[in-house]
Amino acid sequence: MQRLKERWGVQNNFQLVVIFFVFAITGSSSVYVAKPFLNLIGLQKEYFPDAWWGSLIYWTLRILLIFPFYQILLVAYGWLFGQFKFFWNFEKKMLKRVGLGFFFNN
Repeated sequence: MQRLKERWGVQNNFQLVVIFFVFAITGSSSVYVAKPFLNLIGLQKEYFPDAWWGSLIYWTLRILLIFPFYQILLVAYGWLFGQFKFFWNFEKKMLKRVGLGFFFNN
């Protein structure tokens, strides 16, 4: 735990617990929040072929569409739980790693 606290720049265990809690609720709620949007655009499993590649395409599209909801909710929950600075920096680092760092050029 100490190495993780040092790596993330966290001062105490309570802050670390809050950060873990935010990660936990963000994953579940991003899928929950994105579900009406996915239904609205017609992304339901029954619209894809029963072949193996139908499921592959469905899950790939679903994950790609849920990704933006996750990013927004991560920062929003971080703000609600008083950890905005940590999650904003985490978000910038993560987006730079996936090639979207041009959003944060200084």
